[in-house]
This record gives sequence, structure tokens and C-alpha cells, in this order.
Amino acid sequence: MKTIGDNRPQPLGGTGELAQLLSNDFDIRGRRVAVLVDGAVRDSVIHQRVTAALHGSHNHTLVLHSSGDVSSVLALADRLADAQLVVGLGGGSLLDQAKLATLVAAGPKVSARLTVPQRSGLIVLPSAPTRPMPLIAIPTTVGTGSESSAVACLTYTQRKRLVMGKALQPEVAVIDPEATVTLPQELIAEGVLEALFRLVSPYVGDHSRLPSQDARVETTAGRLVRLGDEVRNAALAGRRCCDRLRREIAEVSGSTHDAWFHAGRDPYAVKGWLIANELSSALAIRKMTAVSALLPPLWQAIDAGEERLGSARRLRRLWSVLRSENPEELPTDPAPGVAALIDSWMIGRRIAVTPSQIEAVAGRIVRAWGAGLPMLGGLESDALLPVLRAAAEQVPETSSASGP
Repeated sequence: MKTIGDNRPQPLGGTGELAQLLSNDFDIRGRRVAVLVDGAVRDSVIHQRVTAALHGSHNHTLVLHSSGDVSSVLALADRLADAQLVVGLGGGSLLDQAKLATLVAAGPKVSARLTVPQRSGLIVLPSAPTRPMPLIAIPTTVGTGSESSAVACLTYTQRKRLVMGKALQPEVAVIDPEATVTLPQELIAEGVLEALFRLVSPYVGDHSRLPSQDARVETTAGRLVRLGDEVRNAALAGRRCCDRLRREIAEVSGSTHDAWFHAGRDPYAVKGWLIANELSSALAIRKMTAVSALLPPLWQAIDAGEERLGSARRLRRLWSVLRSENPEELPTDPAPGVAALIDSWMIGRRIAVTPSQIEAVAGRIVRAWGAGLPMLGGLESDALLPVLRAAAEQVPETSSASGP
């Protein structure tokens, strides 16, 4: 089994490979195994396969029904304290809870960092916490790549924070298409867009030219556009996405967390992601609805010369690569082009807000990521407001904001 502390999770191609690994490389006979399973997939085929792979262990199943918050993660850590192996089966939210709880179980340092009062939207974990038991992550969604990442989202009162630390990465990541067989088509399309946005944000946000890293991003981004088009074509033909397509999307999504894509870049060249995260939390809308609404006006601002958000030159170069996948249907300019791409993938991007809500969101973004903190790079509300206003449909103050 992968040694705890290695840089990347050990990838496995399904529960068959998982069973072989557990049998040959990690003797689970008599071991205490905790299986965290999303209530939506409890007793499903993939859950049954995971249980079969754990034959010979003393396994205990914990069913999680919600996204959880800091209190529930701390409580979960207590329940996992005696486990010798943890298996997480679920979407990005469940896997994030598993990653955090298994580290909290190591001792008080991590829990102290998670609970210290602060205004920042970012929590950086101690440099070398040690997970006391291996974590095997089996995603039932695509897009987040949580099974491979060194980050996790954690909910606090009326907001989410991004938690970062290399020790968050699971020891093993299992990609099995059976785990995503019932995933709705629209969520698969959103997963492709999420991976694409995560991949290209540092490329566009950083002004430096790094030939090797740039080439990797461009090649992978083009591949994601092709995969998104495949998802759309399947939907238009009335077909479900095949196993091969879902597996490939999951594998590429997970790979976008690899550090070699962006080695040498500004770690805070992802301002669009930070803005979208706060927009989602503040308006209580889905993350990818916020991303879909924000991306065209964000790119418009960059293309118009707002250098604090990113490089217009690099954005144009990237869009030429993405547009080459379907030049007849996509506009030549990046902002209308990415809007057309999102619409072609049938991803909703409508948000309705009042003017006061937009003002509040802008202030919230600055408080969590700027105003002396380094993440926004000096951006203030006056620069954020035009982007936020362009991302949303303005409604009167007496109306209720809404999103899909």
C-alpha cells in the first residue's frame, strides 16, 4: 500500500483492484475498518462491491446524509479514533469530511487549527500532521477530484472555508465507473466544467509564461472540452454517458490537482475560484451555478485589461486552444465564447440578486480574501462589483434572489 506521506494517492481502477490490494498488500483480516457511505448510495451495487472487497475485516458502516460542518467533522473524528482503515464512498463533500476527520483523529493540532477564530476564508494545516490510519477514497461524483486533492471545503456558520494541507490527500483513490452509473447527465457536464475551471484558473490568473506547464494545461483543457462535448452529444441523443466516458472524466478531473500543472505559479492566481466560492455561500446557491454565472463576466474583465484578475494575452491564447475543438460553433472572443460553451453543455447559469445582495457579496469577498490578506492581490469592492453585477440578473429589493 502507498506509504503515508507520499505526494499522490495510489490510483486504482475499480473495486476489483481494491480487493486485490487489500488482500495482497494490506492484510485487513481482523482489522477495524470504518466505511463512510453517502446515504444516496447506501446498499447500491458499488457499496456492495466495497463491502465484498473488505471481506475478512471487522467493518463498521457510518452513513452520512449531509455535507457536514466543523462540529460534525470533529464528532466524526471521535467515532473514527479506533479505526485502522477508513473507506469513504460518496461525493466530494463526504470525501472532504473523511479527509478532515481522519486528520483530526491524529491529535489536537489539526482541530485547534480548524476551530481558531479568524476572518480568512483559507485555513492552512500544520506542516506535518500524520493520519493515524490509511484513507481510501471512492468518489461517486465527477469534477471535484477530492479523492486526489490536498484541499477540502469545510462549512462554518453561513460560510465555507478552504482547508489546505498535503496530509489531506487520501492514501488510495479508487475510480470505478459503477460508482457514477446513476449520476444525472447534467451533473456530469457540471463536473467537466468544474475540472476545466480549476485547471485553467491559475494559467489565466498568472501572467508568467511557463512553457512546460502551459503546454500541459492547454493539452488537458482541450481534452476536457472534448469530454464535455461528448456528454452533451450523449444527452442530445437520449443516451446515458458510458462507463468509459465517466471513468475518463473522473481520471482527468483528479489529475487536475497535480502540482506539476502549475509549478512556479503564483499560488493566489485563482481569484475567480475564490469569488465563486463566496458567491455560492452568500446566496446559498450551488457551486457550479455560481461558477457558470461568474465565468463569462470574469473573462470579460480580464480581456478588457483588469490585470489583477488575470492576463488578457494568456486568456486569448487559452481560448484559441479551446475554441479549436469546435471553431464553427464557438465565438472568437473568450467571454462570449465560454458562455456559448457553457450553454451548449446545457448548464444553467442564471442568478437573480438584489443590488444590496451584490454589495454584501463584494464586501464578504474582500473580508475573507483581501483587506490585508494576500489572496485578492489588492482587489477591492470597486473592482469586484462590475463582475458580480454582470454575473447576475438584477431584481428589485422587494424580490427574493434565486438561482437554479
